[in-house]
Amino acid sequence: MATYEEVFRRSIEDPDSFWGEAAESITWVKKWDKVLDDSNKPFYRWFTGGELNTCYNAIDRHVEAGRGDQAAIIYDSPVTGTVQKITYAEFLDQVSRLAGGLQSLGVTKGDTVVIYMPMVPQALTAMLACARIGAIHSVVFGGFAPKELAVRINDAKPKVMISASCGIEGKKIIEYKPLLDRAIELAEHKPQKCIILKRPQAEAPLAAGRDLDYDELLASSEPADCVTVAATDPLYILYTSGTTGLPKGIVRDNGGHAVALYWTMKNVYGVDPGDVYWAASDVGWVVGHSYIVYAPLLYGCTTIVFEGKPVGTPDAGAFWRVISDHGVRVLFTAPTAFRAIKREDSRGELLKQYDLGGFEALYLAGERTDPDTYQWAADLLQRPVIDHWWQTETAWSIAGNCRGIELLPIKPGSATKPAPGYDVTIVSADNEPVPPNTPGVVTVKLPLPPACLPTLWNDDKRFLESYLDPFPGYYFTGDEGYIDQDGYVFIMGRVDDVINVAGHRLSTGAMEEVIATHQDVAECAVIGAADSFKGQLPVGFVVLKAGVNRDPDELKAELVQMMRDQIGAVASFKQVAVVDRLPKTRSGKILRGTMRKIADGAKYSVPSTIDDPLSLDEIGVALQGIGYPKSE
Repeated sequence: MATYEEVFRRSIEDPDSFWGEAAESITWVKKWDKVLDDSNKPFYRWFTGGELNTCYNAIDRHVEAGRGDQAAIIYDSPVTGTVQKITYAEFLDQVSRLAGGLQSLGVTKGDTVVIYMPMVPQALTAMLACARIGAIHSVVFGGFAPKELAVRINDAKPKVMISASCGIEGKKIIEYKPLLDRAIELAEHKPQKCIILKRPQAEAPLAAGRDLDYDELLASSEPADCVTVAATDPLYILYTSGTTGLPKGIVRDNGGHAVALYWTMKNVYGVDPGDVYWAASDVGWVVGHSYIVYAPLLYGCTTIVFEGKPVGTPDAGAFWRVISDHGVRVLFTAPTAFRAIKREDSRGELLKQYDLGGFEALYLAGERTDPDTYQWAADLLQRPVIDHWWQTETAWSIAGNCRGIELLPIKPGSATKPAPGYDVTIVSADNEPVPPNTPGVVTVKLPLPPACLPTLWNDDKRFLESYLDPFPGYYFTGDEGYIDQDGYVFIMGRVDDVINVAGHRLSTGAMEEVIATHQDVAECAVIGAADSFKGQLPVGFVVLKAGVNRDPDELKAELVQMMRDQIGAVASFKQVAVVDRLPKTRSGKILRGTMRKIADGAKYSVPSTIDDPLSLDEIGVALQGIGYPKSE
């Protein structure tokens, strides 16, 4: 069996042969003309000339191979008391009927559909139905506020939207229909139709002429056949935060995506077809797209759709119960989930109630796994705990411990080594590679492997500016880090102003835009301060308008509510400090990086370009007043 080093070296030195061989596992309508098409650098394309259908590869071919009775999905919803198994044959019927329903509404190849759904199997049905007919789906996390949804509607311009009457967060019912209606009202682009899944927990009055009942449409629609698309045609758009506050539409193609994600299931996660694989995430995030939906189904695994939380549904044993009940072989979740479990059940007493005999490994991603959380989980589970690092842009891990190739020694705090296909390079600010153990900017030498973004939706210029122009010849990850003498990758944090709250990338620029609209605020800044539980939490600083004198607690309550209304509870915005001035350079740029270091208790030097050095002292005093830096 080949070693990691052998596999990795081949992937970098001979990508055509490496990925061409991997692509043989996918069913093609027409084989590709070229594995790696570099004719239009830096816009690389994979498998040009090839034709396929992603939905066929994820469902139909498993049924045709005689595995229609295997569970494709296990829906486990402690918040509704539901456990449901859906076989590949049943799933094929549901997906093909919804695809037919979409076609009856005029959705054709190349059209876009926005999906705004909770964690229910119908969310997966909607995604695969779009893929089946060559439509491009864009899933928006159900917790997002109307304004954020409206921005995505305007950019994606969907012909149809698919939503539900509500989502359930713990014990709280969140009605989606009023949020959806408000978003459409705010949006300049108006979808022609909305398909609404009515759940018993909330009513959803349908707008005459626009809205259709999901179940009624499914029952009345004829099954649709798969529509062949080019390997380079878009499969989906997934929006991620940009530093300007305007979200970036990450584009995912069909061919390279199917090839790479299929390859990862065995090589990265070490599972086999038929195994139960669980990514405890949400379909609204990239982890949900890649590892709740596409990769497990492409590979023929059983995937779990979990509508619950690591704690509180009903307790901190929820994950152990799901693993035990359904025979989960691999779990993939965020470090935040394990910090929550650790906080509630630090001695792991609840684990003793369950049989984890078939459970093999825990994978963590979303933010860096701190050594304490790693050690706690490893000691408790007595199984490999693997931290792997990747991004919305890449669809799969840039660095990790590829258990299916060779399980390497684990170094707590490191995401192990670059995954095959990723030539990870640490560079200095002037684009020069740096020696081992030297911090710098984390980049990936071009070309990126299959499944990584080929561009941004309708915005090649921003794609270049955001990812390729900063370090010519390399993909700019936006992260700082170093590679040690053994080739292990250590990610230290973001270099931009996008913060990572419990694995959710959120723009501080978007938060500042919200605060700036408050009638009493003259100026503001938001930074991400380190948090041992959620990775980072936003901290706001406001300068009040001249003559305004406000009670700080009242002002904070108003700003927190504004943030919930316009960004969503996912922002976890709870801390605000009122200051007389913000530290800036002479050119007027707010020194957010320095402010973040003060909040984290890190060493910093006063920038030579600062306009007023005393302003940093004021920030320090203000942070102390709200409990920063934290002593943890």
